Amino acid sequence: MMRGEEEPRPPGSRIEVDQAGVERGLASLVLTIVELLRQLMERQALRRVDQGDLSAEQIERVGATLMALEEQMVELREHFGLAPEDLNLDLGPLGPLLPRD
Repeated sequence: MMRGEEEPRPPGSRIEVDQAGVERGLASLVLTIVELLRQLMERQALRRVDQGDLSAEQIERVGATLMALEEQMVELREHFGLAPEDLNLDLGPLGPLLPRD
């Protein structure tokens, strides 16, 4: 065995897992995807408003829906102890996944 390599685990041995860490990591990933979709929907709605494609009623509904979704995101981040920047994945040379406001 080469230096730096771990010994193989015997069959049936368990790996120690930090349950809270796994839960937080999964929540972070899911909320990152939801936040990305929320921002994309918001941009699309703004484009449609600028183009005049939406009626006043549709604009009101879209605005209320996006605000409610943003409030839910804040509640979920707080529940899992995540800050907004925790949802912005670093894509290396491509930069951050989500635009920085």
